Amino acid sequence: MATITSKYQVTIPRKIADRYNLKPGDKLDWVEAGETIRVVPSGKQAFEDDRETRLRLFDQATKRIRKRAPRRKLKEPRDRGWKREDLYVRGRPR
Repeated sequence: MATITSKYQVTIPRKIADRYNLKPGDKLDWVEAGETIRVVPSGKQAFEDDRETRLRLFDQATKRIRKRAPRRKLKEPRDRGWKREDLYVRGRPR
């Protein structure tokens, strides 16, 4: 995990830099991709424009979303012996 400094600088983890052959002084492009940000070495295309690649990226995003914690199911309302309409006349003189 990287941290943004007060000067808005980010350090790239060594494993990532080694894996993608990034060296000090290399330029990086920051590309918005929906709710994420992609960091792409300058001069390289952020993503291929062919249909298969876009579908693969979509499937990967869908899998990530499904792995997230499922939303809590709403409990069914308890039967308290009164109805919502009763609240409007409750405590009023008849």
